[in-house]
Amino acid sequence: MKIDSYRELQVWQRGMDLAAAAYRLTKCFPKDELFGLTSQIRRAAVSIPANIAEGWGRNNPGDFGRFLDIARGSLKELETHLLLSQRVGLVREEEIGPLLDTATVLSKQLHALHASLGKRRPN
Repeated sequence: MKIDSYRELQVWQRGMDLAAAAYRLTKCFPKDELFGLTSQIRRAAVSIPANIAEGWGRNNPGDFGRFLDIARGSLKELETHLLLSQRVGLVREEEIGPLLDTATVLSKQLHALHASLGKRRPN
């Protein structure tokens, strides 16, 4: 199956969903966290689909793989910020649970996609 756009990639779609969920979650954070965890969570979340898209746009499997690695690093950063938000009492475990579940699936998908790059061109 030929993929014509990064927007068709499940990893990008899931990354966009996760970023939107992170924005919704942080809307309830206190204003004094705007330049703290709110900003960090949003930045890390946005970085995931943005790096997938940028890597795709490089039109080179090696470059795409590096950007997938960056996206995966941002994903782990996001997980850490979410867990810290829970530890400091900004959110409850049940509020971040669905985001962490999505992050786990996305991490596996990013790894699988990266592993497949040696077998074929991304676009």
